[in-house]
Amino acid sequence: MNISEFVKKNTLLIIFTIAGAIGGFLYWKFVGCATGTCPIKSVWYLSTLWGTAFGYLGGSIILDAIKYLKNRKNSSVTGKE
Repeated sequence: MNISEFVKKNTLLIIFTIAGAIGGFLYWKFVGCATGTCPIKSVWYLSTLWGTAFGYLGGSIILDAIKYLKNRKNSSVTGKE
């Protein structure tokens, strides 16, 4: 599998992951931690890393739900349950 096939197959997951990273960075930038005692929010790269992880996990859950609903719809149309 080359890179273009990988990107085509996982486009939505890549988008969710990038959105999570951007969200994590923006959370650090605008909310952050004023005292510096918050281990995740005090440093930009940790907040971005956590946002990336949550974006990936959220995207994975959503894509699995979409696949499940498509399979369920196809099985009910064909009469196979």
